[in-house]
Amino acid sequence: MTTKIDSMNGVKPQAPKSSSPSSSKMPSTKASDLLLSASSFSLRTLKLKTKQQELLIRVTILCLVYILAFITRLFSVLRYESMIHEFDPYFNYRTTLFLTEKGFYEFWNWFDSESWYPLGRIIGGTLYPGLMVTAALIYWTLRILRFAVHIREVCVLTAPFFASNTTIVAYFFGKEIWDSGAGLVAAALIAICPGYISRSVAGSYDNEGVAIFALLLTFYLFVKAVNTGSLAWAVASAFGYFYMVSAWGGYVFIINLIPLYVLVLLVTGRYSMRLYVAYNCMYVLGMLLAMQIRFVGFQHVQSGEHMAAMGVFFLIQVFYFLDWVKHLLSDTKLFETFLRITVTSAVTLGVIGLGVGSASGYISPWTGRFYSLLDPTYAKDHIPIIASVSEHQPTAWSSFMFDFHILLFLFPAGLYFCFKRLSDATIFVVMYGLTSMYFAGVMVRLILVATPAVCLISAIAVSATIKNLTSLLKSKNKAIQTGATKGSTGSKASSKAMQDQSLPFQKNAAVALLVGAFYLLSRYVTHCTWVTSEAYSSPSIVLAARGAYGNRVIFDDYREAYFWLRQNTPPDAKVMSWWDYGYQITAMGNRTVIVDNNTWNNTHIATVGRAMASYEGEAYEIMQSLDVDYVLVVFGGVTGYSSDDINKFLWMVRIGGGVFPVIKEPDYLVNGEYRVDKGAAPKMLNCLMYKLCYYRFGELRTEYGKPPGYDRARGVEIGNKDVKLEYLEEAFTTSNWIVRIYRVKPPKNRW
Repeated sequence: MTTKIDSMNGVKPQAPKSSSPSSSKMPSTKASDLLLSASSFSLRTLKLKTKQQELLIRVTILCLVYILAFITRLFSVLRYESMIHEFDPYFNYRTTLFLTEKGFYEFWNWFDSESWYPLGRIIGGTLYPGLMVTAALIYWTLRILRFAVHIREVCVLTAPFFASNTTIVAYFFGKEIWDSGAGLVAAALIAICPGYISRSVAGSYDNEGVAIFALLLTFYLFVKAVNTGSLAWAVASAFGYFYMVSAWGGYVFIINLIPLYVLVLLVTGRYSMRLYVAYNCMYVLGMLLAMQIRFVGFQHVQSGEHMAAMGVFFLIQVFYFLDWVKHLLSDTKLFETFLRITVTSAVTLGVIGLGVGSASGYISPWTGRFYSLLDPTYAKDHIPIIASVSEHQPTAWSSFMFDFHILLFLFPAGLYFCFKRLSDATIFVVMYGLTSMYFAGVMVRLILVATPAVCLISAIAVSATIKNLTSLLKSKNKAIQTGATKGSTGSKASSKAMQDQSLPFQKNAAVALLVGAFYLLSRYVTHCTWVTSEAYSSPSIVLAARGAYGNRVIFDDYREAYFWLRQNTPPDAKVMSWWDYGYQITAMGNRTVIVDNNTWNNTHIATVGRAMASYEGEAYEIMQSLDVDYVLVVFGGVTGYSSDDINKFLWMVRIGGGVFPVIKEPDYLVNGEYRVDKGAAPKMLNCLMYKLCYYRFGELRTEYGKPPGYDRARGVEIGNKDVKLEYLEEAFTTSNWIVRIYRVKPPKNRW
């Protein structure tokens, strides 16, 4: 011990005479003593209090969850390459590239002549710029720090980065509404939940990639402001709302849910100054900030979708006024009379103002998308272009199970715990969960909005259940009191003995339930990993399938076709296709398109639909009026690709017929059945879309044992194998026949 102390004080120790037979072992003895001294010092230094240990564990878990949320979204990059996915992200990438090269002023005033020919599009006033500005700021920051990255890599990894940030917000949100355990579980659940991963994998450069982070952040900051009554938190929630408005049109959900929540608190007698400060600041400042977005403008004071927020704003002023009057009036009956008069007058004035505003046209009615959320059949009956989008279809139960797994069963349990411990915060998360689950059932795309609520409420169920079970396991048996002299004491002892006898059974049940809970959570992790890897990490622009021997087969026809367009067509060529492919043609093919995924002009899209559904001669006249040089169609008859234009054709007919009555859907059906074989309708067999897809297809044998012209996507032999083209000629067909491009011939009197 003396040796250790001396060595720490810098004094060279002298080895005892009997410690070593020779002087050659003195260095090893000194080294071992120094090592023991250093280890003893580090252990004394790392002694932490219980709260510090808990904080260290929480921070460590959060860091691991943060990393997990990022790396689990990189399957697509590892399996394919760093690329942009889907359709809309290509427009976002194109605009972000323009922003980084030209600057914000040029971006804000950009008129895009390469889309919606001959109309064009004002980019700055027709988009939510939050995603592009965010990616550009990250890119410029990395460049300042001397990281040589391309803007494409930033766009590819933006969604995973914000998904990781969402886990941090989920932790603080769960901690605010319940406890830190629920926050940790919520962060872990949302990090790998398929409902969120579907829109946040690497390459999914879409608005939702940052919008879900902004949505959850806004909700957390507002609940924090309600709980504390702090003006600073209310201001922060207003800025969070502004970021959400700049990023995604789903901000309408926020500006309707928060007023609904405030209204419920007012009706249930939970009005407080905390609520008054939080809502007033968030609404007024958030509205003023949101008006700075050109695409939103004055909708907060002119749109019917925003009137609920304004109505609740005026209503809470009435509550504040009544609360002030109540302190002035000592007579209860007089106050009740004043209350009835005030409420009646306020409601009457509100109804009159809403009626006058709607009648005069100052307050615009609800949009078709808003109606379709309240009535799932509205879009199908009135706006077919909305109903034609696959992500706007009602959600099947299998989709809920696929995206939520065991969370679908934990969600009701979490609601039970929330109702059991009602507070302002739990009331909000209950309302968020119930409303978002309803909208998720109406539209499959909105599962994304419901995912944070489901994860938070499920985390409450997991945290509360595990805490109850572990507390039961920690309980110890107490000795049974014996030798009681009084009868009452004896009866108490006997009842205590009966309780103690049941403790082993309770503990065994608790252990079994804990094991079952951890098993289900492990299955959830396995399911999420599989779904992420197989279902949500495949870019739609690069298709993959399994070969006869189980090997992966890649179909890169889309990029092959767009590269051909870029290299082999004039720079001013106009390409006509269905609107699904407009963004990709403009971004990757660098060619002007007639319509694209913005779908702002229904008549223009209907004109393209009419051309596709008409005979070749009639379609040629339409194409000449639009200055079309090339026509692009997507065909899956060779590979079995089902998301092709033949399967989308009826929507072209419906959208075109909605504007041009000459196009009638029954003309393309046989006894109400859509067919492409010999029994198909004559107009179907001779329309432009059929000819462009099946040109030369009748000569091709696609499958062993099947006749030539066998369509693998629909499983039938086509009805018209001898397709002849008069006004168009084949220009290019990709290697797997998925994309086919035709050149429009000039008029015969021209050359």
